[in-house]
Amino acid sequence: MAARIAILATGGTIASRYDAAAGRTVACARVGDLIAAIPGLGDVATFEGIDFATRPSFDFTPDFVLSLAREANAVLASDDITGLVVTHGTDTMEESAYLTDLLLDTHKPVVFTGAQRAQDDPFADGPANLLDAARVAAAPDARGLGALVCFNGEIHAARDVQKMHASALGTFQSPGVGALGFVDGAAVTIHRRPLRRCGFPCEGLESRIVLIRLAMGCDSSLIDAAVAAGARAVVIEAFGRGNGPAALAAAIARATAAGVAVVVTSRCPAGRVQPVYGGGGGGRDLADAGAIFAGDLKGPKARMLLMVLLGNPDLAPRVAEILAEVAP
Repeated sequence: MAARIAILATGGTIASRYDAAAGRTVACARVGDLIAAIPGLGDVATFEGIDFATRPSFDFTPDFVLSLAREANAVLASDDITGLVVTHGTDTMEESAYLTDLLLDTHKPVVFTGAQRAQDDPFADGPANLLDAARVAAAPDARGLGALVCFNGEIHAARDVQKMHASALGTFQSPGVGALGFVDGAAVTIHRRPLRRCGFPCEGLESRIVLIRLAMGCDSSLIDAAVAAGARAVVIEAFGRGNGPAALAAAIARATAAGVAVVVTSRCPAGRVQPVYGGGGGGRDLADAGAIFAGDLKGPKARMLLMVLLGNPDLAPRVAEILAEVAP
């Protein structure tokens, strides 16, 4: 039986063209336009197009992506759909892919892709990326991999992938662990399978999660302000292995005493946080103050995970336990 792939379009650069009257590039193309622009697409599978939205991903919200993830599950529940491709802007693709991965309840693949260059660019990369993503969605070896990002011929796990360059075609990388596989012409090759995937039930998201990135000389005022504003959790992108200024430990102790979860990640693109150092604001001091360390999970992903966990009363008390499993 030939593969049948659903393509769910959300907008982004892959659907954008320059609007001379407005003097800017805007998302405007529908899913049928994306499919029609690739003559070889019909050799991969048959397709069902879904116009979910036509928006830039820098304007997405977690609740919008929650609705996208639910739509993905609904589409893939159909027996005649082999896999799903989601066309999406690159700015927040890694967050949407990870939230979808956390909520996915099928072994069928969801493959996110997009473009760094608009449709009317003479060297547009969208058509090739969409063709590659369709090949991955149709590939039997992609089953069980969860949500993926396929871009510039590489296949990345949603948990690990990051946008690393503002404009380069090879922007998506998985620092420290590498791609899951590659698309080479019609061949889809998977070299490894993700071991840290976890799925969770989700009735709604807890939006009151604050992400703070440390910089030299910063104080604890942002953490105190987040707690005062009613944050349920604070994610700190700390220095190196998970360190910060000396005032940070006291602020974390105040936050955790107020019932606010504090999760420490690294602002470095690769590597893991560990509570090693002392000195007042070293990782060991932060852990002693009540911070939870998130391994190699990066700040935006930790924030998405906390939105899911704290949005579920049964999972909220298990944040530290679940992080130890997902991000040891």
